[in-house]
Amino acid sequence: MEPVRMPLRIKFLRLTTLLAAVVLGWPAPLLAGPLIQQWTAPSGAKVLLVEDHAIPMLDIQVNFAAGSRYDPSNRSGLAAMTAHMLSAGMRTAKGCLGLTEAQIEDRLAEIGGVISDTVDGDSAALRLRTLSAAPKRDAALAVFAGILQCPALPEKKLVRERQRVITALKVSEKQPQAQAEKAFKAAVFGAHPYGASPDPKSIAALTQADLTSFYQAHYTAQHAVLSIVGDCDRAQAERIAEQLMRALPDSAPGAVLPPVVPLSGSSEIKLLNPASQAHILIGAPAIARGDPDYFPLLVANQVLGGGTLISRLGHEVREQRGLSYGVYSAFIPAAQPGSFQISLQTRKDQAYEALAVVRETLATFIAQGPTQAELNAAKNYLVNSFPLQLDGNGKRLRIVATIGVYGLPLDYLETWTARVNAVTRAEAQAAFAKHVNVNQMATVLVGAPAAR
Repeated sequence: MEPVRMPLRIKFLRLTTLLAAVVLGWPAPLLAGPLIQQWTAPSGAKVLLVEDHAIPMLDIQVNFAAGSRYDPSNRSGLAAMTAHMLSAGMRTAKGCLGLTEAQIEDRLAEIGGVISDTVDGDSAALRLRTLSAAPKRDAALAVFAGILQCPALPEKKLVRERQRVITALKVSEKQPQAQAEKAFKAAVFGAHPYGASPDPKSIAALTQADLTSFYQAHYTAQHAVLSIVGDCDRAQAERIAEQLMRALPDSAPGAVLPPVVPLSGSSEIKLLNPASQAHILIGAPAIARGDPDYFPLLVANQVLGGGTLISRLGHEVREQRGLSYGVYSAFIPAAQPGSFQISLQTRKDQAYEALAVVRETLATFIAQGPTQAELNAAKNYLVNSFPLQLDGNGKRLRIVATIGVYGLPLDYLETWTARVNAVTRAEAQAAFAKHVNVNQMATVLVGAPAAR
């Protein structure tokens, strides 16, 4: 992911509406109204700050262009392993404490700090939660800075982590949902990095040199987004940005990634599994973040199967025929086009009947779109429901980071409700017909009978 460079200035945004979070199709709740300040630090990092002095806590997240899509083809799992190993110890260097993994854990326990990591397809995120009182905050920041800037990536820890991950992967290979998700990614994205999944062989091949090389190439300030939420003012945030970014590796050229290729036709993959139910996934590449059809698709998908029992798929598959306890659809946008997918579980002997109903319902929806009554209900649900309570800094941090990482417009939340309400039936139908084609979809069935 190439960094979005901005001139040195502050922009303000009042968080007064809803964010569609990470998955298009499940609404996120209303924010109470803090301001986002955004600027570019001298290091080149993008910085976002939300001041909230109500409680003495500080949450910080640094996102790097170091997600799994940057894994080499024979090293799937490298991005996730690198991010996880950063906190396994730090080298002794200028500005770094030279702590072992055990010493890091002890130091954080003493000051009440928590450091965690997550990796998705586009980015790796390192997170710090600490008390905002100066002595504890400064001690936590010193540890966090050392982890970011001087990771030791110790060989002994890598050996243990490789074995742990390999064991987990071997267990998941027998689980129907994991089987379905892995096969679905490969069927939808093919040779694109979004379609890759780690396996025991790729994990066993990871070396300390691989992790070091990946860190040097991707953990750079110029490719970083730093999000800060909590008891912190602008001057403190600027000092934090300088402390965390100053000794990161020099910027390397961004990786040139292949485009996501639309499916040329339909495919059906059947995998055996002794589980009592069949797991079904249907989908195809769809949209990237920032696509102008985002809001029409958000509303249309809510009608089709966006997480509620009152949906077309829910009505046809569950209520009318009793073929599944739940069937859902979602768009999952990413930096490059992510997937549209429909998922359900059903009795093995009903798998093909349920699949036929899903396909027929989807085809009808693409051809006709939502009714006006369905459209109005979907808009009301999206605007007025609060399924997630963003009542803490940590939850707000994830939203702020999403805005920064994907370069969402700074009036995104301010205009969210108006843009949802402005969607028409014609726009919803046209957007769905443009991005979803029933004749260009991959279907994965795990645990279904071998023959129809």
